[in-house]
Amino acid sequence: MKSAIIAATCLATASAFAPSSGAGRSATSLSATEAQIDFFGLPEQTDFSQELGVTAPLGFFDPLGLLKDGDQSTFDDLREKELKHGRISMLAVVGYLITAAGARFPGCEDIPDGFAAFSGLYGSKEGQFVALQMGLFFVVAEIINREAYWAGCKSEFPGDYRNGWIDFGWDTFSDEVKFQKRTIELNNGRAAMMGIWGLMLHEQMGVSILPGGYLPGHP
Repeated sequence: MKSAIIAATCLATASAFAPSSGAGRSATSLSATEAQIDFFGLPEQTDFSQELGVTAPLGFFDPLGLLKDGDQSTFDDLREKELKHGRISMLAVVGYLITAAGARFPGCEDIPDGFAAFSGLYGSKEGQFVALQMGLFFVVAEIINREAYWAGCKSEFPGDYRNGWIDFGWDTFSDEVKFQKRTIELNNGRAAMMGIWGLMLHEQMGVSILPGGYLPGHP
């Protein structure tokens, strides 16, 4: 059963990176088909199946019908939330694996990893200080992760939080390269969301999927 779960997870992760047939097209905005206005002045349904991130094997995947009657602003809002959760999950996976490997903040060597870290953080002054730093980081990140209008920057797409300081030469990329990089980030985030969810579930189940059979939070 364990092998079947791991195999299914690997397959799902790999398929997340398979581009759709339209992934090579040029696009800098999220909408490939802008909503049209019909004779009565009502907006027609936008074709979201051509949006960035529609990849094989699922294609356009909206099982809850969130975009059934949605417009472009609804899509952009959901896309920004998806990117945010993906970015957080990428950090979460890295943090989970690093602490499982034994890395700790100075003075917090005795704090356990996994879910046991929550009680460990509040059980000592050193842990409480780390928790305070984490809380401050979350607040600052929430404040600055938005369109940097104060720096004269205009977002090209939802989730574009460049601030004019570090952008790794984004404006020098072609439309095709921008589309490819945005697709890679989106799919990496999707894989990370499934990854951290899998790590958390297996820890709660008491089943290790880490090298050497190590199970975080269990001495």
